[in-house]
Amino acid sequence: MQVTSPILAPVVVLVAWSMVMWLWMYVTRLPAMKAASMKPDPLAPRGEQMSTLPARVRWKADNYNHLMEQPTVFYAVALSLALLGQGDGINLTLAWTYVGIRVVHSVLQALINKIELRFVLFALSSLVLIGLTVNALRAVF
Repeated sequence: MQVTSPILAPVVVLVAWSMVMWLWMYVTRLPAMKAASMKPDPLAPRGEQMSTLPARVRWKADNYNHLMEQPTVFYAVALSLALLGQGDGINLTLAWTYVGIRVVHSVLQALINKIELRFVLFALSSLVLIGLTVNALRAVF
C-alpha cells in the first residue's frame, strides 16, 4: 500500500522552484560571462570572478544559494511531519505559506533586491518554519 502525505506537495514545489532559479541563474550568468569575455579560473578565490558580473546577474545566483540554505531545514521538518502522519491541517497550511514566501523572496531578490523587504520576508518565513518545527516537536514528544 502506498502512503502519501499532503505536505509532500509544497516540498516538491519548493524543489521545483529551486530548479527554476537555477535555470534563471544560468540563463543570465552565461551571457554575462560571455559579454565580459570571462574564462573561468579554478585558481581564483571563491566568488572573485563572479563578483565582477553586473549586480542584476549576481542576484539570481545569490538567491539560488539562499534556496540551498534555510529551506534545507524546511525539507527536514516537512518530511518528518509527513512520516509522523502530521502532514495535513495547520502543518500543510504553514508549509504552503513557507513556500509562497520563499518564492516571493526569490522574485524580489532576483529583480530588485530591496534588502529591507527581503529581510521582512526572510523573518516571516523563519517564523513559519519555527511553527512547523514546534509542531514536529509536539508530534515526536
